[in-house]
Amino acid sequence: MSAAIVVEELSKRYGDFEAVKGVSFEVAPGETFGFLGPNGAGKSTTISMLCTLLTPTAGRASVAGFDVVRQRMEVRRRIGLVFQDMTLDEYLTADENLRFHAELYGVPRDETRQRLDRVLDMVGLTERRKSIVRTFSGGMKRRLEIARGLLHSPRVLFLDEPTVGLDPQTRSHIWAYINELKKAEAITMFLTTHYMDEAEYCDRIAIMDQGEIVVIDTPAALKASVGEDRVQISTDNDDAAIGLLESRFGISAVRSEGTVSFHVYGGESFVPRLFAELGLPIRSVSVARPTLDDVFMKYTGRTIRDAEASTTDLIRNNMWVRARAR
Repeated sequence: MSAAIVVEELSKRYGDFEAVKGVSFEVAPGETFGFLGPNGAGKSTTISMLCTLLTPTAGRASVAGFDVVRQRMEVRRRIGLVFQDMTLDEYLTADENLRFHAELYGVPRDETRQRLDRVLDMVGLTERRKSIVRTFSGGMKRRLEIARGLLHSPRVLFLDEPTVGLDPQTRSHIWAYINELKKAEAITMFLTTHYMDEAEYCDRIAIMDQGEIVVIDTPAALKASVGEDRVQISTDNDDAAIGLLESRFGISAVRSEGTVSFHVYGGESFVPRLFAELGLPIRSVSVARPTLDDVFMKYTGRTIRDAEASTTDLIRNNMWVRARAR
């Protein structure tokens, strides 16, 4: 079967700033494909181009076999989209929100009731279909938005940060619904996330940082590519610790989340040697098996939380410079 999504050297530029830098990838039919990366990495910009909401600066892409620039309407008929920010009308009922969407997408009226019943049952909101949306919890609103995205039977469902702002328990429930929906509807899913645990639900992950895709593979293969355990230590002099790790063990370490972090094979067996030979008091030490955060660090040199912090600082600095220029 032909790919559900094909992307070739896709770019988006705003003046001198290149938000997406020539990314290329394919998504197979029925696959759950994820973009993992910090806020500001270019994930939402890429999804916006694939959903025809933004016009690419360069490159090309097709969704469900249709070009996202030349065949916008054909693409839009075949996709569902759950935005990062809520777009429901909170003064309408759940049923009214879905009926309005059905009208916009031209769902035949003799099929609308059956489709509404089906998607509301899928997300567990049948009993609340007549309730005003502003009375819903955040998790219920998210489930309703997912139901709306599925109402017109899309070939590809785009989920832009589908559980952002929700507590861990609600996020887990949302993903249980999403996985059931995938089985029931047999559709391709493309999501963006900066939650490591959420990325584990994907068949394949593309790690994105600073507008570029740095690696693509299955979650298991990506973690296996790290191979080494992650060790974090706290000392009274992090600069000295980083220097000693390099000079005495040949280990490259970085500051991360208030600790000195590095990777070694057999972390547990290395710790006694570390205490004996580092030559600097160690206040605490932790050892962890490879995670997707370790994968992100391996390919980018920083954790996803550090990346988000630096992106936030960059945005603030740009705003300050623009304010001073005025």
